[in-house]
Amino acid sequence: MRTIKRLLLVVLLLAVLLASAIGYYVVRPLTFPVLPLEFSLNQGSSLKTAARQMQQAGALPNDWMFVWLARMLGKSAQIQAGNYELETAVTMLELLAIVTEGQAAQSEFSIIEGWTFNQFRAALNTNPAIRHDSASLSEAEILRRIGATEAYAEGQFFPDTYYFVKGTSDLALLKRAYKTMQMHLQESWQERTPDLPLKSAYEALILASIVEKETGQASDRGMIAAVFINRLRKGMLLQTDPTVIYGLGQNFDGNLRKRDLLVDTPYNTYTRAGMPPTPIALPGLASIQATLHPASTDALYFVARGNGSSQFSNTLNEHNNAVNRYQK
Repeated sequence: MRTIKRLLLVVLLLAVLLASAIGYYVVRPLTFPVLPLEFSLNQGSSLKTAARQMQQAGALPNDWMFVWLARMLGKSAQIQAGNYELETAVTMLELLAIVTEGQAAQSEFSIIEGWTFNQFRAALNTNPAIRHDSASLSEAEILRRIGATEAYAEGQFFPDTYYFVKGTSDLALLKRAYKTMQMHLQESWQERTPDLPLKSAYEALILASIVEKETGQASDRGMIAAVFINRLRKGMLLQTDPTVIYGLGQNFDGNLRKRDLLVDTPYNTYTRAGMPPTPIALPGLASIQATLHPASTDALYFVARGNGSSQFSNTLNEHNNAVNRYQK
């Protein structure tokens, strides 16, 4: 009996010493080879795999103690994938909190107002932090994958800066940008100025894309939208160069000539009445709002002054004088 008691005492002492040693390693700051220290945890990694990835990156002296700690605290299934950056020394307990709470370093991707959908895709495809799942997909397949019901992708993605964890699928970013555009468009459509000559939110999106491409100075946006709204009300041709350029596609060499205005395409608003069949770019919220809340004016024409602003005119004679003054 005495022998058994001594053995139990020894075991108890060893357990206390082991717990103290582990506790010491758990709460003391880890030593890193360099600061800041970056490491990535891959999607779908198990606890053991994640611990090994951190050890290989220099974030852990060994992987087994981290695995033991996560299991003891019931967090073995809570490891979150992502790209992490440690700017200061942390304890193993703090490191566990970081990777289970998803405090990952975020990458960012900006969609620029006025980009076409092709420009948007090109930027996605060249971003090294994004997983390129859509690169080989057609436009129609992309729309299907993100749950969009529209037939055309142009104009359907909201220009903004999106933050994401490294390795995120481009389809996830496309879906976020699409849903954000739908939210802003529908909210703006519900609050639109009454009696606009627009039949749907999609028509508003088309016109907003034209306003986006025509606006050189933000303060002119409401007036530019008003000119197009006034023209639609009167049944006048929109006669806007950006739609012609969009319709020319790869045939446009950067210099819009008079003969280009005569090339009939579905987007040539000099040869066809009404609006083009789809948006011509990704409009920002300011252009959507201006389209649905245009300035109060009788202006039917505008011409660029050469400094980013526009000169607005109510009559063709006034407009011709403005063209002679600013363009010739």
